[in-house]
Amino acid sequence: MTAPSSEAPLAKRLNLRDGQRCWFDGMPADVQDEIDEYALELTFVASPDEGVDAAHIFVTCPVSLTSKLADLRGEIAGDGQVWVSWPREGSPQECEVDETSVREAGEKAGFVATKGCEIGDDWSALKFVIPKDER
Repeated sequence: MTAPSSEAPLAKRLNLRDGQRCWFDGMPADVQDEIDEYALELTFVASPDEGVDAAHIFVTCPVSLTSKLADLRGEIAGDGQVWVSWPREGSPQECEVDETSVREAGEKAGFVATKGCEIGDDWSALKFVIPKDER
């Protein structure tokens, strides 16, 4: 998997599109602001059980990661996407997860990882989708 050019707007790198129902959990304000700059027409829902096309969770704890991915697997649209971000090495956040643990948790929840990207200076992210044969 290759990371898209960091020159592209964050909303584009995250594959966000007009009309998507989105749920973001733990997203830092500066990341939300950067997404908002792209001026997409997104519908934000209060929880995943309202149905989502795109979710993005920010995690530092493996228990939280596993729980949130399990919940999302049952709520995400068949062609939806789930991004998981964790603090990059050297960031000020304390973290108990890394790329390997995120990838394993996603696979355990029934997702496949399709690409990764950097979110600012402090976060890394992996995109997960439902396998094509299960949609």
